[in-house]
Amino acid sequence: TDMAETSISLAQEQLSCSICLDILKNPVTIPCGHSYCMGCIKSCWDLDDQTGIYSCPQCRQTFSPRPVLRRNMVMNVVVEEMKKTGLSPPHLQPRPCSGPGDVPCDFCTGRQMRAVKSCLVCLASYCQTHLQPHCESDRLRKHKLVDATAHLDDLVCPSHDKPLEVYCRTDQRCICVLCTKDEHRGHDTVSAAAERTEKQEQLGATQTQTQQRLQEREKELQELRQAVKSLRSSAHTAVQDTDRIFTELIRSIERTRSE
Repeated sequence: TDMAETSISLAQEQLSCSICLDILKNPVTIPCGHSYCMGCIKSCWDLDDQTGIYSCPQCRQTFSPRPVLRRNMVMNVVVEEMKKTGLSPPHLQPRPCSGPGDVPCDFCTGRQMRAVKSCLVCLASYCQTHLQPHCESDRLRKHKLVDATAHLDDLVCPSHDKPLEVYCRTDQRCICVLCTKDEHRGHDTVSAAAERTEKQEQLGATQTQTQQRLQEREKELQELRQAVKSLRSSAHTAVQDTDRIFTELIRSIERTRSE
């Protein structure tokens, strides 16, 4: 049924590595909760050793020091069971470009397939089929892969053709590793991932403060409304009391006159 096929598809997606896009091999789950093949995330983090800040390829959350990778035994059992039932997904079938947002594969001849990843080293985008060398070759596995993008030039240093993986706080812009050795030498620099995380935390803190201020203003407004309501009630009571007093005074004067 459609529901069963959807469930299987979702299960396969959950058990696939977003780096190599294949079924998880020796699955590990990192602190943010995302799971990868042991070899894939290790190769990815080996590239971050120079900065000492390690990030999740999916959510970009950063970690320091480098988290210890431990095999996720539960997920490994599930993967093995899927293999036994024959539900293990083979390499995902490449899909043709079908919309304006799709990025075409740079290596397809004839009918262009939709790219799933872009390489910041090769400066090219790959469909699932042509991505395989980057998943299997020890040398190519070290390349920096990102979600397929049509704007690769925006992610690469125009001076050195290297990924913009460093953020210069002095000049407030992204630069590459080679930039730190010449025109940005001695500047205050951090990894772009670390800067992104810090900015997200700052934004979160600002949003929290703004929310608190809004709640305080709402409370003050409610108190003001209550004060106005109380004042109106007091004024109404005062008018009634004044009317009663004057009425009694007039009656008293009239009684005195009649006597």
